[in-house]
Amino acid sequence: MTEAALGQVPAALADQWRGLLRRAALGHVFLSPTWLRAWWEEFGEGSPLLLTARRHERVVGIGAFMRQGDALTFAGDPNVCDYMDFVLDAEASEEALASLWQALRGEEWRELVLWGLPEGSPTLRLLPDLARREGLTVEREREDVCPTLDLPATWEEYLESLPGKDRHELLRKLRRLHRLGEPTLEVLSSPAEATAAVDDFLHLHRISRPDKARFMDERMARFFRRMVSYLAPEGWVRLYFLRLGEVRAAALLCFVSGQALQLYNSGYDPAYGHLAVGLLSKAMLVEHAIAQGYRKLDFLRGAEPYKYDLGARDEPVHRLRVLRG
Repeated sequence: MTEAALGQVPAALADQWRGLLRRAALGHVFLSPTWLRAWWEEFGEGSPLLLTARRHERVVGIGAFMRQGDALTFAGDPNVCDYMDFVLDAEASEEALASLWQALRGEEWRELVLWGLPEGSPTLRLLPDLARREGLTVEREREDVCPTLDLPATWEEYLESLPGKDRHELLRKLRRLHRLGEPTLEVLSSPAEATAAVDDFLHLHRISRPDKARFMDERMARFFRRMVSYLAPEGWVRLYFLRLGEVRAAALLCFVSGQALQLYNSGYDPAYGHLAVGLLSKAMLVEHAIAQGYRKLDFLRGAEPYKYDLGARDEPVHRLRVLRG
């Protein structure tokens, strides 16, 4: 157990945490010490609590929490952290979760809030029984959805998988874009490239829609800059721009998660809205992801219509609440 700020995790433990994340069944960027450091430095409040489970000195489980009144909740914020969970060694998930649960039992709380749990999380399967054996109340609810697209081997197969109307509209808009512009997808993956281009992404995000401008206030922009600068050297970040000649007309900020590409946020220049650059940048991302051999494109939280127009299907995100009497 560690009561240190998540922005100050000891280097040795952070390295073990990263190694555990590579062995975990669910290795999302939002569970990494680097992500939580960036989040905590900008938004962290209250008392953090970091729990570890070990087998013969090897870390096999980690849980990052924060206290909010008489509640103990996963560290982070669903508004910017699309998934959250314990980090569990895939070969010792039951043992690790049982150990972490024993540590949680010894903490003071009346409500334990485990939000952001993806479908397939061992926590969803195992923790309710552990809590109910102690006579505690467990409530489960569907918190949100992350529309996800399973990617075939080729772009042609992908197009064939779309309903006829959606395929026709997508191809019509792509033909129009190619006829009126010179579209290319610029791919930035090196830390220097991604960090240098963040402000272009922030600009396109802000001018896309009024609600995005309100979301991307200066505090949030600081978090995005910090997050990209911290994560890019670890290989998590991919930043894409749809270019029309020399103009960056749309932007996509993505994370790599194993064989999945996760679209975290996006923006576009309304001056090119008549060319549907917002939608088509994402269609070009699908084509790119297929060519790069990704098996899945995760559009992350939110049920925006474009995700379903591109063939995505909902993956639920769950929340568990454990209540003491």
